[in-house]
Amino acid sequence: MAESTATEQVIIGALSPSRAGDFMTCPLLYRFRVIDRLPERPSQAAVRGTVVHSVLERLYDLPAADRTVQAALGLLEPQWLRLLEGEPDYAEMFADDEERARWLGEARTMLERYFTLEDPSRLEPAERELYVEAVLDSGLLLRGYIDRVDVAPTGDVRVVDYKTGTAPRRDFEAKALFQMKFYALVLWRLNGTVPRLLQLIYLGNGEVVRYEPDEADLRATERKVGALWQAIERSLTTGEWRARPSRLCDWCDHQALCPEFGGTPPPLPERRPGDTMAGSRRRRAATDEL
Repeated sequence: MAESTATEQVIIGALSPSRAGDFMTCPLLYRFRVIDRLPERPSQAAVRGTVVHSVLERLYDLPAADRTVQAALGLLEPQWLRLLEGEPDYAEMFADDEERARWLGEARTMLERYFTLEDPSRLEPAERELYVEAVLDSGLLLRGYIDRVDVAPTGDVRVVDYKTGTAPRRDFEAKALFQMKFYALVLWRLNGTVPRLLQLIYLGNGEVVRYEPDEADLRATERKVGALWQAIERSLTTGEWRARPSRLCDWCDHQALCPEFGGTPPPLPERRPGDTMAGSRRRRAATDEL
């Protein structure tokens, strides 16, 4: 499955599953990240997710017989150093060497847990870290990075996403599956085939969530994405980006600018969310790994 590019047509905006999730969580958070593009401090959880994803991606570069726990653990330190070379500020996440060692130890535990959930020596992914994009009839460009795509000899497609957190409770599972249905929608619009299975692998507690979508699911997802974009357009028109307080506020970098905490947002810049041209890949952010 080759990297895909949207067909030429007028693009009204762009949306990824992570940024769609931001808007559903808190429209003001979406504004701060997408419209204002405010800097955020790197979090240990997000950066650890990036490193673990990088190790699992490169694990499949090895011959099948060499994809062992030891090989994965051997990739961890080099991938952390590679990431640190590109983002030196990540070193400031840790108070001391002991804290950094504990953080790396948690990443090792996640990699070891992965081998209890899948046997990578028996898998040959069709794609890893696949960037996909498709344009809906409305002109909205959907895009994102899929961790892994497996294609069976029968042609059935499995979409796999690694999560370094823990599996959500049943009442929050639909929100977690939205990202996977988003990817399935993009693949369906690109290839005309509904993926057979969506699979979320939670390395934080070793749970696997599987879902078999159908066309009705993906049409509903397309309607939901369309409604989200209409809500974003309304906020763009009115300039109203409401805060939606939740427990996630405890981890938000923007409390000082949030009215819920006595802050005042900066003046709105004249900027639309997302690129207005198809085919312009954006760098994957650490927040996409959460």
